[in-house]
Amino acid sequence: QGNDVGTQYRSAIFYANDEQKKAAEEYIAHLTEEKKFPKPIVTTLEPLQKFYPAEDYHQDYVACNPNNPYIQAVAMPKVEKVRAKFQESVRQYLTTP
Repeated sequence: QGNDVGTQYRSAIFYANDEQKKAAEEYIAHLTEEKKFPKPIVTTLEPLQKFYPAEDYHQDYVACNPNNPYIQAVAMPKVEKVRAKFQESVRQYLTTP
């Protein structure tokens, strides 16, 4: 993760109800059982409370800033790795820029 070290940089899944929480728990368990990642999954499950959308300049950041050095060097290689590893799972969500 480079300089992004620590719990404040971890991913989280926010669930609105028990059904969503259960689905996330089951999927994380599946990924763990299948050993899809070399290290433990550290994504946390958190109850959805208040949500505040970020400012407009944060919206669609990658699409609006494709030449940003961080996007090119860090974010897009990670996206491509996930797309390759989970091609069938994410196929329905892929769009061509």
